[in-house]
Amino acid sequence: MSRFSPLLDPPAFPPDAFAALADRLKRLLGTANDLVFLQGEAILALEAAAASLARPGLVALNVVTSPYGALFGQWLRRGGADVHEVGAEPGRPIAAAAVEAALGALPKVDLLSLVHAETSSGILNPLPAISALAKRRGALIVVDAVASFAGHPLDVDALGIDVCIIGPQKALGGPAGLSMATVSSRAWAAIEAASARVPSSLSLLDLKRNWLDRGRGVLPGMPSALEFWALEAAVSGLEAEGLEARIARHALAARASRAGLMALGTGSWVTDEALASTMATGAPVPAGLDTDALVAEAARLGVTLTPGHGEIRDRLVRLDHTGARANFSTVLASVVGYGMAVERLGGTVDIAAGAAAVARAYAGRGEP
Repeated sequence: MSRFSPLLDPPAFPPDAFAALADRLKRLLGTANDLVFLQGEAILALEAAAASLARPGLVALNVVTSPYGALFGQWLRRGGADVHEVGAEPGRPIAAAAVEAALGALPKVDLLSLVHAETSSGILNPLPAISALAKRRGALIVVDAVASFAGHPLDVDALGIDVCIIGPQKALGGPAGLSMATVSSRAWAAIEAASARVPSSLSLLDLKRNWLDRGRGVLPGMPSALEFWALEAAVSGLEAEGLEARIARHALAARASRAGLMALGTGSWVTDEALASTMATGAPVPAGLDTDALVAEAARLGVTLTPGHGEIRDRLVRLDHTGARANFSTVLASVVGYGMAVERLGGTVDIAAGAAAVARAYAGRGEP
């Protein structure tokens, strides 16, 4: 038997399979727009979108509800765009009214960008309302849907999204080494007008010319067979489960997590289901407790909690129920583990009530 792993020498991904895989993803996203693959984690695709669209004279309204949104604005500015920003309180979703007011203050707006769901805080931004506002102004809509695809309803064409960035590593349950972008004809025209430099790994126009316009055969460069086989397996898993069922499974995990936290007595960071991500649930760090100590105490119990990002790092920890983790046993362990960690550090919680609330949510009883 060979001492080498088959992972080190996977079979080549078939040349005609790239286009077929793109079309399967397009159906799941509800779009007839082009879809291109980028061979890197989703942050590369986000930067590529900004680098491809940005130009002097472009007026953009960038919604900032996390460090990722802030980064997108920086990338647009680097390309010469005139970027205006509207934000929410740290770790909170943006209000559609705030976006409406920001749009109203601009004589013209060419582009609106936002993150749909934020795993850094467990919030969900009101994308349908915001996209409707942007469409009324004729602005291109750019959406970071990395943490929402397959976990929340996302119909790209119905929402009028011009550039939608997704990654397989969240609800799709795939690898992190690839990302995808859907691009509308309006967005391609804007990218052409921006005269994006090619060749470049940050040029969507380069992908269009060298893959889409050449018949969608083998991707340019050296595509990673291992990553594409894994992505195809993840897409097949989603198709087998069904998109609606996958979304419902994540929604149940989020409801059960919030119910458990409320019953514990700590409450959850986001209590309104309409404003909560189904990928992760934020749990507050109780007053007087240290975030790192809370994370470490949970880890001793075999439960993974992660701090928030940026300004909210010491205000919440996140319970992850993404992909395969969106199930009863993981949610129960996370809620109980968080409760036990709080208790061991001197906080007061009702662990039995928290566990019972999670069980009721999954059994379909009570108000989850």
